Order: sequence, then structure tokens, then C-alpha cells
Amino acid sequence: MLGAATALAGCAMGGTTPTQSASSEPAAKGPGHNKGYNHDPYPSTYKPYPGVPTLVTNVTIFDGEGGRIDKGAVLFRDGKIVAAGTDLKPEPGVTVIDGTGKYLTPGIIDIHSHLGDYPSPGVQAHSDGNEATGPVTAEVWAEHSVWPQDPGFGRALVNGGVTTLQILPGSANLFGGRSVVVKNVYARTEQAMKFPGAPYGLKMACGENPKRVYGQRQRMPSTRMGNIAVDRATWAKAVEYDRKWDKYEEKGGEAPTRDLQMDTLRGVLDGEILVQNHCYRADEMAIVMDMAKEFGYHVSAFHHAVEAYKITDLLKANNTCAAVWADWWGFKMEAYDAIGENLAILEKEGVCAMIHSDDQNGIQRLNQEIAKARISGIRAGFPIAEETAWKWVAINPAKALGIADRTGSIKPGKMADLVLWNGNPFSVYTRPQMVWVDGALLYDMNNPKLRPVSDFELGQPGEGDVK
Repeated sequence: MLGAATALAGCAMGGTTPTQSASSEPAAKGPGHNKGYNHDPYPSTYKPYPGVPTLVTNVTIFDGEGGRIDKGAVLFRDGKIVAAGTDLKPEPGVTVIDGTGKYLTPGIIDIHSHLGDYPSPGVQAHSDGNEATGPVTAEVWAEHSVWPQDPGFGRALVNGGVTTLQILPGSANLFGGRSVVVKNVYARTEQAMKFPGAPYGLKMACGENPKRVYGQRQRMPSTRMGNIAVDRATWAKAVEYDRKWDKYEEKGGEAPTRDLQMDTLRGVLDGEILVQNHCYRADEMAIVMDMAKEFGYHVSAFHHAVEAYKITDLLKANNTCAAVWADWWGFKMEAYDAIGENLAILEKEGVCAMIHSDDQNGIQRLNQEIAKARISGIRAGFPIAEETAWKWVAINPAKALGIADRTGSIKPGKMADLVLWNGNPFSVYTRPQMVWVDGALLYDMNNPKLRPVSDFELGQPGEGDVK
């Protein structure tokens, strides 16, 4: 299995050798991306695994954008969806799968994960998600902690149908660092998992976590007003840094001194890096959105957002999404006003909303989490169709990650990231039967050779008989 996994990882890396340079592109003028400040010295080497042209027929389809097709069919080839409808006919050379009694959905996208930087086994040696040495660590990148052999990746694929996930730094700091979006494939390196062209995120946090961590050390911030004060001072510095680099890039002269923290924040100010903000309380989310206006940036999504239902109008007005749990409640003071109807209310009011895991076990059952959130809404008088609820793990997180043009729904031209469920995916008895990433079949319930196994799970019960 280890040899096979290594060979597969080689395919995922597209044959990249250690002698190939990651910086073969012309050097940018400044420390960046489009403008030069955000140039990625660790580019993606992701290459899809090879797949075969496939037609899934007689299946119930949730298209991920709120649409449903009964007795439908989906054709995909060369890693992309070709067609979806009810009258697709088999073609020569196309593998046909009869989906009678089954459901086909876009692969689940988890916008909030710590797989790889808080991997299993959960020991101190693997605890690499929080650089809790200062309240501002915007210079750190989560991808530099991601361990591709984390068994959690395979479990998320096999048990949860997760095909794309954002891996974030933790929430000890006000500015926790950059996040990274990855495809859930087997690989030897993080670069070989990295979603090509996906924007970076900036993990920020408000509320109890930063003030507790640094208050215990008798340093700022130790209060919520301290949180915002440090945030504002940092953004003021970033605005000035951005101005200096803009002037240099326009008029030339001596380049400003490079600051890796400010490189990340400049990326946010220029819209290249998306803010993913840990925040629970409605009043704090409102303050953060005002702060964003003050300094000229945008919050892509609030994560956890247990009181988002109180400010649906503000979220809509600011074009900001909310990533929430189904029913996590009461584990700390700022989670006491959480309600099970949160996601349903957000949907009813037209807010871009989604479910997220923030948990290595929860990521394996996000289909059940959206089922719980949907039922909570129905019981409260908010009728939500199954196909509507599937947006919460598909197109909505894709929008919040800046990748909705490429994945998140079953539409022609998009990545063939798909899950065939062996029953209704809102049932606790349903499991993924097949999972495709970019049209490559990476998991088949009925094929023991198509089950991901990390080096750290070899010899576990049920795996020793795999040939």
C-alpha cells in the first residue's frame, strides 16, 4: 500500500522533480501577486489523477445551487462536467454507472478545517495550528504546517464525501496568518494538494480567544476593546505600507523595506486575499464590518457566527457570508445565544450561509449536520427543500473561498468533484459509495483498492487484508 500510495502521489504531483524550480516565472516587481506583493513562492504542483469518461444515470441530483433533477444523469470527462439532465445517452468508451435509488451531489466543501496542521494522532508534536507567540502573526502560512499524511484527509473523503477544504491557522491570535485551500487527494507534499489558483485567506479572530490567551500573559489585548485597538493599529500600519509600495511601483525609486506581516495585509487591502474571520457575537461582527469600511477591506466570511441570525440585514448589506455549526452551543460564554435555527434564518433572509466543521470528526458527517440544521428550520416554520440545503456545503462555501467559477456545483465546465451516495444523503444511514475528484475515482465502497490509507493507519483493523 505504501508503494502504491507513493506512486499515486507521483501522479498527483505531475512528475515534478526536486530540480524543478518553484520560481521559474519572471520575478515580480514588488513583494506580490497581480501587483507583485503576493507572489507565491510555494506554487501548486497539483495535477489531477487520471479518470475515465463516466455517465451516472437514473440518479437523484442535487446540483449544489439549489436545483434538483429526479431520474437524472451526469456526464463527465477529462476532469470536467460535460452535461447534466434527464436525456443523456451512453456513448462509446464511456463508463456507465446505474444510480437507481442513489443520489449524486457536488463534493462537499468544508470552509473551516484544521486537518494537516492539527492532524491525527493529536499529540503535541503535531500541534502546528496556532503560532501563539503574539497577537499579530499575519506572516505565518497554514500550508507550511500541513502534513499530507494526516489520516483525517482520507476519513473526510471516505466517510464525508469532502473533496475541497480550507485549512486555517487557529484562533489564538487577532491575525492568525494565511489559510490555504486544498483538493482532498493523496499526495506527498502540500503543494500537490493545493487548489490551483485559489485565493489565500487571512484568518482573523475576535472575542474571547485572543483576549484570554494574551490577557493571561498580562499583555494587550486582554479585553474586547483591546482586541479592536490592536486590530486598528495593525490595519493603519498596513494602509501606510500599501501606500508606500503603490508609490514605489508607480514611480520607482528605492523599494520600501519588506515586511512579511504587511505583505499579507496588503493582499487583503487590494482584494487578493480573503478575510476569514472567527467571530461569535452579533455586536462584534458589526464592529468588524465597520472596521473593514474604515480601512478599506472586505470580510469574506464570519466563521462560527452563532449570532449571525441577529444581523442578517448587516451581513447582506456588506456581502459577507456566515459559516456556522448546526447545533454547537454553550461551550463558552459567547456561544450561549446559539440557536439551531441560525442557518435556516440566514437562508430565509438571503444571506450567503453554509455549514462548517472546525473538527476532525465533524468533517466526516457534514451531510448529517446540514440535515440537522434543515430540520431545525422546518420545525421553526422555515420550509427548506433538500436541494436548497445542499448549497450550504457546495456553492456557498465555494463563493466564500473565491472558487465558485470552478467548483461547488454540477454545471458544465466545472470540476468533476462528485459524490454518489448510497441513499438519501440527509440520512444517518447513508454513506458515500463513490467519490470523484476532478473526474478521477478516488474512492469506491465496493473496491478495497480504492480506499485511502495513510502510513499511520497501516495495519489497523480492516486494512490488513488489502492486497
